[in-house]
Amino acid sequence: MFYDEAKIYLRSGDGGDGMISFRREKFVPYGGPDGGDGGKGGDIVFKVNPKLNSLSKFRRQVHFKAGRGVHGVRQNMTGARGETLILEVPPGTILREAESGRLLADLTNEDQDRVLLEGGEGGRGNARFASSTNQAPKIAERGQPGVEMWVTMELKLIADAGLVGKPNAGKSTLLSAISSAKPKVANYPFTTLQPSLGVVQVDDYETIVVADIPGLIEGAADGVGLGHDFLRHIERTRVLIHLLDGAAFSPLDDLDAINEELKLYNIDLEKKPQIVVLNKMDLPDAQAWEPILQEEVEARGYEFMSISAATGENTRQLIFRLKQMIEALPEPKLAIDEDEMVIIRPKSDPNQFQITQMGPNEWMVRGERIEQIANQTYFEFDETALRFQRIIERMGISDELKEAGVQGGDTVWFGPEVELEWQAE
Repeated sequence: MFYDEAKIYLRSGDGGDGMISFRREKFVPYGGPDGGDGGKGGDIVFKVNPKLNSLSKFRRQVHFKAGRGVHGVRQNMTGARGETLILEVPPGTILREAESGRLLADLTNEDQDRVLLEGGEGGRGNARFASSTNQAPKIAERGQPGVEMWVTMELKLIADAGLVGKPNAGKSTLLSAISSAKPKVANYPFTTLQPSLGVVQVDDYETIVVADIPGLIEGAADGVGLGHDFLRHIERTRVLIHLLDGAAFSPLDDLDAINEELKLYNIDLEKKPQIVVLNKMDLPDAQAWEPILQEEVEARGYEFMSISAATGENTRQLIFRLKQMIEALPEPKLAIDEDEMVIIRPKSDPNQFQITQMGPNEWMVRGERIEQIANQTYFEFDETALRFQRIIERMGISDELKEAGVQGGDTVWFGPEVELEWQAE
């Protein structure tokens, strides 16, 4: 089934923990530290696959997580990098941050790929902390957490030309007549419940892509019928083929009604190059309408043609004219330029912190840097605990806690994960 919207949860991989280890070899009684670094967490990458035309995969599965970096090992060996998660999407997919609506990426080109979330860095092993004054450090770091985010996905089909018009105008019949696409065709409203793409062969070398946009009705710009679900696909097309039903009661009223809906949805759609095509010229009603419509349409500033999709009359002429119009237009603009696309990285470590009293004997310290250090500290080892104590003293956290009134035996939280007992001096 066709889906052009989805909301998914993403999390890049956590970095692996650094290791505390010392060489233990025969004839080497004083082996030094050899704990390796943890591996970097896996990234989340979006890749364009031109064979896809729907976001249906992301309706069946919502949560996606990249691999965690492997912990460091002995002999100064860095843990393996976490597995990168590659998510394939159809061309024309737009990614936004769900919470803010911020535009993150516009994926249009074949085989284009984009790192969206970077994995966390691996923690350093104790070999990194050796110095002339401390040759046997029992200090290492835990890996940095990855990034998590809810992302909305929106698909806008990429086509050279878009077929628009009232239901039953004959759009699906025309698409099947000029291309190899085989949309369902029948004589009732809303036959086409999803957009269809057809590749039209102009000559031996050149092709154009035409999208059959489901029939629009009055109120579509306000979400009536299937309006909002499909109007977005017109935004990507470069030329509009406005197909009129030659057997309708008033094809001219249909033209005005659909153009009004396009303008209400996005005023730029009204400015998009448009060729108005009267269909069903094999019927007497269409033949009677032709001279009247040609005069009225050209007075409105549009090109006019008449065809019969059922018999193929004038369809080749329509293809050649479309090709000429497309070649005369500049390349379409992306929603966001390549160099403006966003890579979400694990947050930096600002020194700011905030102390809050949670209760009579309970305190909370929040701050990106101190929370990261607390999460990466092995409190089971005296040296790493002392290192943490020195860090909070250097950052001024100890002084501010004392000034706030912390007492020996109080509980001090460093973020939601690390709970410590305050020791009185």
